[in-house]
Amino acid sequence: MFELLPVDPKTIFLLYFWGNFFTCILIFSFSFSYATSDNRKILKWFGLGKLILTLAWILALLRDIIPDFISINIANSMILGACCFETLAMLSLIKTKAKRQYQFQIAITAASIVFFNISTIFDASMNTRVIIGGIGVFVIYLLPTLTYFSEKEKSFFKTFYVLCYIVFEILIAVRIVHRYLYPQNLIISNDTFDSLYSICLFLLTLIGIVGFLLLVKEKQDYKIKKLLNDKNQFFSIISHDLRGPLGSSISLSEILLENIEQYSREEIKEISELLHDSNKNIYKLLENLLEWSRVQTGMITFHPKNILLNALVEENIGLSKNVALNKNISIQFESAELIEAEVDQNMISTILRNLLSNAIKFTDKNGEIKVKLLKNSQKVEVSITDNGIGVPDSIKEKLFKINGKVLQKGTENELGSGLGLLLCKEFVTIHQGKIWVESELGKGSTFRFTLPLKVI
Repeated sequence: MFELLPVDPKTIFLLYFWGNFFTCILIFSFSFSYATSDNRKILKWFGLGKLILTLAWILALLRDIIPDFISINIANSMILGACCFETLAMLSLIKTKAKRQYQFQIAITAASIVFFNISTIFDASMNTRVIIGGIGVFVIYLLPTLTYFSEKEKSFFKTFYVLCYIVFEILIAVRIVHRYLYPQNLIISNDTFDSLYSICLFLLTLIGIVGFLLLVKEKQDYKIKKLLNDKNQFFSIISHDLRGPLGSSISLSEILLENIEQYSREEIKEISELLHDSNKNIYKLLENLLEWSRVQTGMITFHPKNILLNALVEENIGLSKNVALNKNISIQFESAELIEAEVDQNMISTILRNLLSNAIKFTDKNGEIKVKLLKNSQKVEVSITDNGIGVPDSIKEKLFKINGKVLQKGTENELGSGLGLLLCKEFVTIHQGKIWVESELGKGSTFRFTLPLKVI
């Protein structure tokens, strides 16, 4: 009958040390040579965890040479801390902003470290310390594993990665139960079970690291593919939407240039107004194109600060009133209280200006627009309601997507590219909020977006 040769603790620690040492080199090499700036941050957390783990195994190898406090307490605290760094990287792969989850992971890790150190202070047996350490590692990895498992978006590498950690958790749990049922006063016993457990755990960890790097690469490739698709759509918008108003502007200027002596003062004024409107459309389109491209290329920076939203809304309503007066549209602002929020002033102003411009564009003369601010729990909701022509159901879902081309003229044939709403979606997402539209054809529309009171 096959019997696995027992593996002594020193050999296991040495195996773990070299394994983590080489994976540190692999992770940091990948980070500096291939990863994007966003993924580099994730790899930094993951690599830092492996680096701490490598140092922890050095301290464990020096047991009986250095003081027990360093080789036991500090080494095991570092192991638990390294697990925390790794799980933070795991969470960052699927949630770019997850402060609560991060805080929860840090709290669990801190509690595990405290319990382990208390057990050593009260001279707990080796078996008890092994069980406490195992429970600590199990609990630290539990939330990220469940988070990955419950994710709706599945892929081969994500499934592969989460299966590695499910098996990892099962191995840890089995060892905890085995130690409880068969207590031993050794870190790693000389029996077949512990030897098999240690080797399986080592191999599974290496496979998990490869899975993590493949998942990072998959995420990076997906982002590059999306950027390329968006770039193609971006140039399509430029070629289609810029050509119209620019061609109109050129034609009108040619008419004035060649036949100005033949026109009366009133006719010249009319052509000049048309030329002005055309140039204004070109400017607005270029402004939105520039802002959107800056967001996509990461050139725009997010600078949140505490701002009184009431004043910001009133300021942007003031900037839109002249355009509204041309159609005799009234804009009313309602808010039951003064609301402060931590936001980027320029981004929120851009959102408000675009939504107000759209509301004016799609509202008939003598219409009405209402802007409301409402605080709800830890969020603030901004709504802009008009009694205009409304949005057909067929294009509601396309409004905030670059690949969903929307062509709808205003009540006075005003042109638009739809880029303004794309920009609004980008800026709201940066603030970790949501934006949507409620509309009924012929009865008007309400565009709503939410913002957290504090950036998380």
